Amino acid sequence: MILTDYTFEELKEQPIFSEEKPFRIKQLLRWVYTKLEFDFGNMTDLSKEFRGKLKENVKIIPLEKINEIHSFDGTTKYAFRLNDGFAIESVLIPMNEGKVTFCISSQVGCAMGCKFCKTATMGLLKNLKVSEIVGQVLLLKKFAKLKEKQKFNIVFMGMGEPLNNLKNVLKAIDILTDEKMMDLSPRRITVSTSGIIDGIKKLGEYPKKVRLAISLNAPDDSLRERIMPVNRGNNLKDLIRVLKDYPLPKRDRITFEYVMLKDFNDKKEHALKLYNLLKGLKYKINLIPFNPFPESKYKKPDEKTVLEFQKVLTDRGVNAIIRKSKGEDISAACGMLASKNKKE
Repeated sequence: MILTDYTFEELKEQPIFSEEKPFRIKQLLRWVYTKLEFDFGNMTDLSKEFRGKLKENVKIIPLEKINEIHSFDGTTKYAFRLNDGFAIESVLIPMNEGKVTFCISSQVGCAMGCKFCKTATMGLLKNLKVSEIVGQVLLLKKFAKLKEKQKFNIVFMGMGEPLNNLKNVLKAIDILTDEKMMDLSPRRITVSTSGIIDGIKKLGEYPKKVRLAISLNAPDDSLRERIMPVNRGNNLKDLIRVLKDYPLPKRDRITFEYVMLKDFNDKKEHALKLYNLLKGLKYKINLIPFNPFPESKYKKPDEKTVLEFQKVLTDRGVNAIIRKSKGEDISAACGMLASKNKKE
């Protein structure tokens, strides 16, 4: 069995733990999720007999690091191989004031087909298991050398569409936010989606209120359909309607991500249409100048165009931030993740 596939309540029901008292399981989980110790032999407050049984029957993390690349800005991209041979990528992003964000994948590849995203060129190869999601977080936390109580943020913005693997993503979030496990606040977790309406509704019903981000990228259906096939079954009118009903905590806002493509969606008139589209919502906008990759026909707009677009929004009171992509030089920025070999 793989430990990180299970919640605390589920672990208590597993045969290997049936004769152990709950506090023993809590000790084990503290070693894994707090101390980041993945060798049972080093868990010294567990009996030798218990450690031996664990070593023989339990695996903690079903992925291994096969590569890491460092950017000049401090960002690090990791490639992990899964037990079945597939590879995924995750990113460790340093933020201001010593904070850190983990960009996590939810699938191998992606089925959404967004024209500005390198991951889309892979197609969908598989959904990640719970342990393959949780395992990324554990390894990135260990690689970041964070202190036991040091907080961090998680964004589901890596490879894949999280809402197309929602069952496993939510269970992973349950594990990561459980006080007996990772004990991370749900407010430190952001789930980013291309706008799958049914999935957004289900996420809104989830009792742990994580943050929501929408990859929007166009102010009308005709433009959006040209770069995001998902729009054909999830049009903007229906998307905005469900977002107006989304149960946001009082202080929270929906984040809209807007990838700016040169001479496509980057004009002042696009900014004005975007403002009118989002009226009535509590939101902020991240403007993301496109990160080019060889397979794409799109280009990055110049700085003047981006600033003029931003001004249209800020002049109308919108919190619109130009997001400087980190890790672009190592293909770790937004929309650039894709394992070179689908399976080795």
